[in-house]
Amino acid sequence: MAYKLLALNIDGTILKNNGRLQRETKEAVEYVKKKGVYITLLTSRNLLAARKVARALKLESELITFQGAIIGKSLNEKLFEELIPEERTFNIVQVLENFNCNIRLMHERYSLGNRKKVKKNLVVKTVLSSGDPFFYPTQFVDSLGDVLMDEPLAVPKIDVYFASDAERDEAAAVLAKAFSTIDMIMHPNGKMEIVPQGVSKLAGLRRLGHYLGISLKEMVVIGDGIDDIPAIEAAGLGVAMGNAPAEVKKVADWVTRSNEQLGVAYMIKEHFRKQQRPEFLRKLKMKR
Repeated sequence: MAYKLLALNIDGTILKNNGRLQRETKEAVEYVKKKGVYITLLTSRNLLAARKVARALKLESELITFQGAIIGKSLNEKLFEELIPEERTFNIVQVLENFNCNIRLMHERYSLGNRKKVKKNLVVKTVLSSGDPFFYPTQFVDSLGDVLMDEPLAVPKIDVYFASDAERDEAAAVLAKAFSTIDMIMHPNGKMEIVPQGVSKLAGLRRLGHYLGISLKEMVVIGDGIDDIPAIEAAGLGVAMGNAPAEVKKVADWVTRSNEQLGVAYMIKEHFRKQQRPEFLRKLKMKR
């Protein structure tokens, strides 16, 4: 089957563990672009950080960011946007501030977090994982609730970090009872992402596919995280990185090498080398 869209996760997939983008990965992306395949990034990162990676890959495509809450080429060119409204954001923060957790409100232009340290160097890891701080500044305050009372904020996503999965699950149970219009995405090591109801990477792929006229079965998805599982399962070809958890590999059609071993470049070259451009295939059909 000729695939029309390639969706790539960023962290742990196209980037090495040190945050670097390898030359071979750039070349592989350019290789598949020349075959007429639409390439997008599928990430929990903010749009500004994703756009920076896209520029390095020479991509001008729509990007699926904030777990699918914002899809667009830039902050001024959005295909889709779903936010947690101001009042609900405030109420969620009020609930979370009763727990020992680090909260980050992920606005499209910046993040706002509380100063509470849940465990050693947690805040440092959080800042580093969100992209270039010059492109996406982070501010920490003593009380998010106090700030939001004076300056209400609607956000596409809230990141929350707990000392353990058990504490995270306890807070999630309280949130689930209090709010029916949010979804919670669980990650290992006590992390939780709160998004508007119905928002996910898979939903983002569906929306982009509908816009482009491309079905899920005509897509290839490459990822490494638990949050990539639904998209990997639904895609025509779902690919797990070699560094992905066992749960991700279990649902994938293909397991490639790790992000440290050029896994994306290897998979692209192995699979797409026999795929011809759509224009070439149409010409063949006309000759028959």
